[in-house]
Amino acid sequence: MQLTTHTDYSLRLLIYLAVRDEDMPATVQAAADRYGISANHMAKVAQTLVQYGYIHSQRGRGGGLRLATPASQINIGAVVRRTENLRLLECFGPNSTCPIDPACSLKKILGRAQAAFLEELDGYSLEALVTNDDELRGLLARAS
Repeated sequence: MQLTTHTDYSLRLLIYLAVRDEDMPATVQAAADRYGISANHMAKVAQTLVQYGYIHSQRGRGGGLRLATPASQINIGAVVRRTENLRLLECFGPNSTCPIDPACSLKKILGRAQAAFLEELDGYSLEALVTNDDELRGLLARAS
């Protein structure tokens, strides 16, 4: 399974915010610069994460981005479910036009595989992804 760029950037932004040890909130531009990606894409990702309550965004002087909840309470499986289109095939939607849909073993197998993938991600919090926060912080500092 390949995750979309939006989900990838969502996870990256959450990691970035989780490992920061600065008092001031992070900016979209700083996060984008650290990863070498478009600030426009990162702004869209930040908007999504604000919408789902994972981060807070404050405008104006002294504003920026912060985690809305502790990293230990941000479940990776939940983030992926919210940011990813989990419809692997056309038949995973409500309006399947495939004539073999009711008897398709492939659909059942892919559905179980996807469920196993998400179940594995459910076992991890953002905190688990940043246990090496000193190393991550160093790598992100060098990337700027």
